[in-house]
Amino acid sequence: AVVSTQSTGISTAQGKAREVWGEHRDGVVIGADTVVVSGDGAILEKPRDKDHAFEMLKGLSDGRTHTVVTGVCLCYGERERTFYTETEVLLRRVSDEMIKWYVATGEPMDKAGGYGIQSLGAVLVERVNGCYSNVVGLPVSQLFVELQELLTEKTD
Repeated sequence: AVVSTQSTGISTAQGKAREVWGEHRDGVVIGADTVVVSGDGAILEKPRDKDHAFEMLKGLSDGRTHTVVTGVCLCYGERERTFYTETEVLLRRVSDEMIKWYVATGEPMDKAGGYGIQSLGAVLVERVNGCYSNVVGLPVSQLFVELQELLTEKTD
């Protein structure tokens, strides 16, 4: 499931970047898309509603790690470069009341997987294995390396 998630994330990121790139070829355009893959392989994007957010978080706090996958597309001049980053995350086992409290804050509603590690959702996280900024939504360290390579590539 993660392999198709990688290509889907890259494809969505390409769509976002290409939409802007058509009108801004004089600068660097970055498109990114993040999804969460649960321990049982379900692909979790942003929750549809509060009930969906509750179900996502209930499933993610089951003691198994899940994978956050971000596809990124960089466009510059006539060049395009894509990559993805994966990070494993383990949420704490939390009570239904804790999940309900968190959902009631509204924070989960615009986050892949229904939580924001960079904000209140941090209290749900037990462990991160890999790039923290990827879980936030943009793998900054790898982005820096990829941008350096893109901007210094020789053109034919």
